[in-house]
Amino acid sequence: MYYSLFEIFSIGVGPSSSHTVGPMRAAKRYVENLSAKGCLDAVESLKVELYGSLALTGFGHGTVKAIVYGLMGLEAEAIDPTKPYVDAVRRDKLLSLGSLRPISFDLDKDVVFNKDVFLPEHPNGMKFSAFDTQGKSLLEEVYFSVGGGTIARRDEISRRVSREPYNVPYQFDTCAELMDICEKNNLSISEVVLKNEMALRSEAEVYDGIAKIHRLMQEAIERGMHTGGILPGGLNVKRRAAEIYKRLEERFRNNDYDPLMMIDWLNLWSFAVAEENAAGGRIVTAPTMGSAGVMPSVIRYFERCASPKSPFSAEEGVIVFLTTASAICSLYRTNASISGAEVGCQGEVGVACSMSAAGLAAAMGGTGRQIENAAEIAMEHNLGLTCDPIGGLVQVPCIERNAMGAVKAVNSARLALKGTGDHRVSLDSVIKTMFDTGRDMNNKYKETSLGGLAINVANC
Repeated sequence: MYYSLFEIFSIGVGPSSSHTVGPMRAAKRYVENLSAKGCLDAVESLKVELYGSLALTGFGHGTVKAIVYGLMGLEAEAIDPTKPYVDAVRRDKLLSLGSLRPISFDLDKDVVFNKDVFLPEHPNGMKFSAFDTQGKSLLEEVYFSVGGGTIARRDEISRRVSREPYNVPYQFDTCAELMDICEKNNLSISEVVLKNEMALRSEAEVYDGIAKIHRLMQEAIERGMHTGGILPGGLNVKRRAAEIYKRLEERFRNNDYDPLMMIDWLNLWSFAVAEENAAGGRIVTAPTMGSAGVMPSVIRYFERCASPKSPFSAEEGVIVFLTTASAICSLYRTNASISGAEVGCQGEVGVACSMSAAGLAAAMGGTGRQIENAAEIAMEHNLGLTCDPIGGLVQVPCIERNAMGAVKAVNSARLALKGTGDHRVSLDSVIKTMFDTGRDMNNKYKETSLGGLAINVANC
């Protein structure tokens, strides 16, 4: 099934698309459904229950904060992360549903963490229940955050998405189908995506939207490079990007040449975005918040270093990069998962690396087969990557993992472009292998913080 570029690259606040953006959207949709049923004015109390991974790492991932935003009817793009919305609710024990209906709401009692309960449909489950003055249930709905900020209600989860297929000229489920479309219609992957997007919105909206995504990605890099201090959450992790940037600029001024310095710049740009995400800043999912530092870093590498050897201008290359990466992500979302709670970090940083490798190969003029090869190489060497964040925070090992993903993406693209596009392992087979590996992976290594680094570092 084709996923739109604008649902793959969506705007939200950190630190997690599945634990922050998804619950915010679910809470907002629930309040809208209350209103549509004519029940909003009758609500006297409300209960939110979190299950599985949302319950286990929701505190560190900002889930409660996000749910408050959603219940208030706030949109991610309109939120000012510096305003104390949640502090006011905690202090006053008062919440304005949809910014219209004030109700009593105690964060410590009305948000329940069911850490031992995993709902069968998906690890990231949540239930919203509203009651009138007599304690009668007005509306109960169960939602799941399935990755990248996408949500599905319980009655929708079997379809893995909460919508019918888009009416676009080129539907594809597999990379083999995508390659066939390209070859039969003499189109690049980027051109297929652009034609699909222009069937959904105007040409101006498509190009303006892509430009906005690129701008917000690069703004996150700039903010991160110029912000120091300690990241919130209690681990006392120091932001490193600003210091790395300072040292690199000094080396540049002093003509301190290092043939591997480009790796330092990739690390810097990835750190900058990942730290902004960990601090709760405004970020573009690519494809998730936890992996959002990979792609902006590789795009900046293309613009600053690789574009002179590209057949496209820097501006055109960015469009080719993002549209191609979007198509690759559509394959992962159709046939596997981008949820760390479902398949581990191979579904987040691994997919971001695969998307970025494909995008870079396309922006450098690679053929369809070379682009597939780049995406395949990148994921092949992320298979089995676990998600075991220390303290349930998107900080350790997540920030450094974004940098590793960016470097690996560039190398994957370079390897693919040195070849003819012929390769023994198809992208479709790697995607299936990733999903199989994720299903076989022990749950303690899938964003629950019950195993791996999350416990071994803490116990040392």
